[in-house]
Amino acid sequence: MLERAPRRAIAPSPLLFIFIAVFVDLLGYGIVVPLLPLFVQGQGGGATTVGALAALYALAQAVGGPLLAGLSDRLGRRPVLLVCLSGTALAYLLLALADSLTLVALAMLLDGMTGGNLSTAQAYIVDSTAPEERARGFGLVGAAFGLGMVAGPALGGLLAPYGLAAPAMLACAIASANVLFGLFVLPESLPPERRTRPSLLALNPLSQLLEAWRTLPLRGLLLAVLLLNLAFAGLQSNFPLFSGTRFGWDASANAYFFAFVGLCALLTQGLLLGWLRDRFGEARLALAGLGLMAVNLLLMALVPQGWMLYPVVGLLALGSNLSIPTLTSIITARVQAGAHGQLMGSMQTVLNLALVGGPLLAGLSFDQVGTTAPYALGGLLAGLALLAAKKAIGD
Repeated sequence: MLERAPRRAIAPSPLLFIFIAVFVDLLGYGIVVPLLPLFVQGQGGGATTVGALAALYALAQAVGGPLLAGLSDRLGRRPVLLVCLSGTALAYLLLALADSLTLVALAMLLDGMTGGNLSTAQAYIVDSTAPEERARGFGLVGAAFGLGMVAGPALGGLLAPYGLAAPAMLACAIASANVLFGLFVLPESLPPERRTRPSLLALNPLSQLLEAWRTLPLRGLLLAVLLLNLAFAGLQSNFPLFSGTRFGWDASANAYFFAFVGLCALLTQGLLLGWLRDRFGEARLALAGLGLMAVNLLLMALVPQGWMLYPVVGLLALGSNLSIPTLTSIITARVQAGAHGQLMGSMQTVLNLALVGGPLLAGLSFDQVGTTAPYALGGLLAGLALLAAKKAIGD
């Protein structure tokens, strides 16, 4: 059995480093993402192009994520984190300077390929903490994620009146500062004697997914996860086009709205989820969350005034943040402890498939059917996810 690495005198410091790194990284991400459809629109692209670029980002992340995770096991966490953050900074710079759809696509591809920083940060926490402290560490990462996704869109909204390049340049500066922070402050968490050389087969996400699919009790639950993420994935990429076309919202209005969505997610995860889970149980919460998603995605297609989107999407965010973690917990309870690593790889593959397919479906339906079509389709998909989950949980 491997002995645990001796504690450093400044044991809390690695968690502080990771909290700051994740927060700053998600701050930049939150600044740019709500405005991305407007970058595409400025270069003459439509909703289908926006969906294709979001799918390209997800596909690049699906390929790059497992490779970066394997490299971090082999080379250490610190160099991989620095590469990820450097790639993000360069991607934001390309986006700020983009004068063509080709450069926008290149920025998305680069950011996706180097987007393994969150999983590497989680591995860093596992390296740096005792088992009984890891929940606190993961909680800090979740808090940093939520705070970044609230503050980032708000900053983007403040800068949007000065042109779309201004928020992208700020995001580039933030990511570059994060690189310097990691270069001079962040210590390595994985000593050479604990590093491994994973095989390419072990990093293959499709083989992991097929193995999980062979487990009969997981099929309905994995299908529900795929459908609900397909329903939700198109919202982020398509929403600025929807709100601009239907209600005349500008870049600032969209950015502030995304900050509101991030705040809803933060409150649900931080305050409501634990209390509701203790009171009602995971199965009821998962089904209730899927029901909220189905109803409120349909309502998004029907509301006649823009202000009505706030309560509707607030309930939609509540539903997604109740259903996704509880379904994940139910799935993990149905496999043996030794298979959890493989299961998480399978879940990530399902998520990546949804992140590729969801924006494409949203973009095509927006251009070919109508402005509200992505949300009506999303409501249908969430309804099907509810049926699949109800049957699987009942079984």
